[in-house]
Amino acid sequence: MSPVPASLEPSLRRVQSLVLRVTKGVTFGIRGFVTDANGGVLLVRHSYVPGWHLPGGAVDPGETAAEAVARELAEEAGIEALGPFRLMGVYFNKAMAGRDHVAVYHVAEWRQPSAFVPNREILEARFFPLADLPAETSTGSRRRVEEYLGLAEPSHLW
Repeated sequence: MSPVPASLEPSLRRVQSLVLRVTKGVTFGIRGFVTDANGGVLLVRHSYVPGWHLPGGAVDPGETAAEAVARELAEEAGIEALGPFRLMGVYFNKAMAGRDHVAVYHVAEWRQPSAFVPNREILEARFFPLADLPAETSTGSRRRVEEYLGLAEPSHLW
């Protein structure tokens, strides 16, 4: 499955936002900020939205945010998160129905028991140098990297 063209992204976001408004109250998601020993950060490329993003997703009912990070990293990149995670921040995502919040956790200790295999949701999962992200990196993901590097003041907005 090929990614959604960038020209369709605003429409996709509006539909997603409408569905969330009708079906849910406040939504809460997580992202894993996974770093490696070479000074890289893990980014994924989805089949349904353009660009590179920090891996993550929704926190399921009955699940802690830390459990959601571990689950999403395993599902999206084949990464097994180890040790404690450090909360980097909680961000308000206005673009998603005006009621979405995203917690970002730094995951410095991890292992990858087997190589990543592309699937219907995630086409690629790769580490990129923190100082040399792909041009197609999403705005929110790029902001988190800049904050991590001390190049931008921390924000409360995604």
